[in-house]
Amino acid sequence: MDLAELQTFLTVASEQSFSRAAVKLHRTQPAVSQAIRRLEEEVDERLFDRTSKGGRLTEAGRILLDYARRLTDLRDEARSAVRELQDFRRGRVTIGANEAAVHVLLPIVTRFRSDRPTAQVDVRRVPARQVAAEVLNSTIDFGVLTFHPPERGVQSVTIGSDELVLLTSPAHPLAGRQEISMEEFGRQTVIAHNDPSPARERVLRLSEQRHAPINIQMSFPSLDGIKRAVEMGLGVALLPRRCALAEISRGQLAVVRVPQLRLPRQVRLVYRRSGELSRAAAAFLDAAKQEGKKKTVGRQRKADG
Repeated sequence: MDLAELQTFLTVASEQSFSRAAVKLHRTQPAVSQAIRRLEEEVDERLFDRTSKGGRLTEAGRILLDYARRLTDLRDEARSAVRELQDFRRGRVTIGANEAAVHVLLPIVTRFRSDRPTAQVDVRRVPARQVAAEVLNSTIDFGVLTFHPPERGVQSVTIGSDELVLLTSPAHPLAGRQEISMEEFGRQTVIAHNDPSPARERVLRLSEQRHAPINIQMSFPSLDGIKRAVEMGLGVALLPRRCALAEISRGQLAVVRVPQLRLPRQVRLVYRRSGELSRAAAAFLDAAKQEGKKKTVGRQRKADG
């Protein structure tokens, strides 16, 4: 059933006149009559009582009237939804990341939202090993990783860098030290995240290789819980520096380097190599590239200074 013909039918029913409907639609009266005849042939029923001067609806016409209104309303809603998506009023970007990665995303989200304040950003908690698969399956638009995924269908842009540091409370005996050995770290009461990750596995593997076991006494499901426990003096934690920048700057946590466990890495925004990005996703990628360049320039200036 042709939507244009349904619109003609609705106009004739509203105007109660073929001639007035033709004027309103900027069409000739014969063209309006032909459109109605085609509809009548399709439903095999008369839609208007031709014996009446007012274009009165038949019983079949009254039945079709409700459906025609619903169909044209749905068409208008669809057009509006696509238009809103194009204008970013309903643009949506979905990102998969672990808890630590959220901190490096925030400057990008800020830049993106400053240009498109009504666009939606949905950051979902996705284990690092699953990120590339979910990107390829289009479950998410982007993922954040600190390693190159083996999947060939993804590419990435660098959005930052990070390293693992030992966090202690300001009152801890190690708080005044610049760095300690891996063996000395192993003798501390360690608070860890109970979510497995590639970084945690690398640290445990290094501890086995150096025969310096790590004394993990407590584990928590969130970074905030770990940081709070460290602040309270319950132990120390080996975490990405970026997730504790605020606490470090406020003096709530102290940083001690463990050179063997530093594990510097690039933080990457991963996305599909093929396939067109939505307008919102393309804009988010552009914001990520701009933020990455900004950080690169900042590091270069710092090194030169």
